[in-house]
Amino acid sequence: MASEEHSFGGGSGVFRRKPVEQIAAEHEGELTRVLGLWQLTAIGIGGIIGAGIFALAGAVAHETAGPAVVISFLIAGVASAAAAFSYAEFAGLIPKAGSAYTYGYAVLGEVVGWFIGWDLLLEYTAIVAVVAIGISGYFGFLVGELGIHLPAWMLGAPGTGPGHKVDLFAVLLCLLIAFLLNQGIKTAARFETTVVALKVAVVLVVIIVGFFFINPANYVPFFPFGVSGAITGAATVFFAVFGYDAMSTAAEESKDSRRHMPKAIIYSLAISMVLYVLACLVLTGMQNYKDIDPESGFSSAFASVGLDKLAGVIAVGAIVGILTVMFTFMLGVTRVWFAMSRDGLLPHWFAKLHPVRRVPTRITWIVGAVSALIAGFLPIREAAELTNIGILLAFVVVCIAVIVLRYRRPDLPRSFRTPGMPFTPAIGVVFSLWLITFLSPVTWLRFIIWFLIGLVIYFTYSYKHSELHRQQAP
Repeated sequence: MASEEHSFGGGSGVFRRKPVEQIAAEHEGELTRVLGLWQLTAIGIGGIIGAGIFALAGAVAHETAGPAVVISFLIAGVASAAAAFSYAEFAGLIPKAGSAYTYGYAVLGEVVGWFIGWDLLLEYTAIVAVVAIGISGYFGFLVGELGIHLPAWMLGAPGTGPGHKVDLFAVLLCLLIAFLLNQGIKTAARFETTVVALKVAVVLVVIIVGFFFINPANYVPFFPFGVSGAITGAATVFFAVFGYDAMSTAAEESKDSRRHMPKAIIYSLAISMVLYVLACLVLTGMQNYKDIDPESGFSSAFASVGLDKLAGVIAVGAIVGILTVMFTFMLGVTRVWFAMSRDGLLPHWFAKLHPVRRVPTRITWIVGAVSALIAGFLPIREAAELTNIGILLAFVVVCIAVIVLRYRRPDLPRSFRTPGMPFTPAIGVVFSLWLITFLSPVTWLRFIIWFLIGLVIYFTYSYKHSELHRQQAP
């Protein structure tokens, strides 16, 4: 068994596996390792902090949890941390592009890795589109406030309003992010770090200024919807406390991935959770939960205490801040696609790197174009229904895989070890499966259709063209 594990990684047929040592050693130098610890952390924060603070916190406080929205974020944070620890162990052990796809391939087999990667291609691309539509909505509101009247045809997808034909601003945003990523990871990361710093500064201003306008009476009752309301709220805000998973796809572009990736994952989640909790306390302390605007909570809260100008600054900060979410997830989908193509599960043509910038240019422009089409021609609700389930399944796979590998290969040198093994990753599995039960039938239907398409592609192309199949062939 040991010799098989080290030669081919074990498994056979669709469950064949590459040994971890082989994955860690091969293809070294293809992507440029330029990202430092704080650049990685910024990418993680960029993916986590976005709509969660600027929109979701207000909506959950108003409709589901009241002041206990802070408890919702804490519950979601603990559950997310269980998965984050598992990602951190793998990121230090397998410093390669692909994240959950690569980890699933190495431990649970090729077909498992394929389906997680296949799901993430759709999920991450849809998230980019959804965020672009959201930013476009903010942009349209601000332009209207300035008295500028744009043609109706360019203000939204067909069916979202009278005369709407395309959400042009959302389309341009997707193409802009693709352009930035194609300038090289160093240039793109510099942009992301700058914008994340601006976003964190806006959040800190919100927290510090808002602190002086807190009315403790607004915290009573703390659980207006009961404890169950806070738990239900946790299921909603959970989707605001991941992003480190997409950041982990950049492991192959980190200067010292084995040391920096685990730290960046933990740091980004910890910093984001502190900001989420403080911001929620300020929001529900400034304004009674019944009066919070579910769409622009902080802007309305500051306007209610006479700080209208600061409310405008917050709106602009929200637009800039949410932009970083697009960057992180487009980076994620391009690196997952690149890893799958390099492994032969998708055509090698896609894995072609720019000769100077060393980035997967073809994939990036394709993702930019597809996300632009989704953002331009689908209403936000329909685009959002393409997300969520694949990411939760990725969490399940990574948490299970970290347990399996710890017992199968305890000898592997791990720069970070998931604490509380196996209970911590088990919490991640249970919570993710529980959240999957909250998803709508439409989400399940779209997932099944995408799954079946992936099934056909895997057995008609990927299985025979896999690099691992070629290496194991007699």
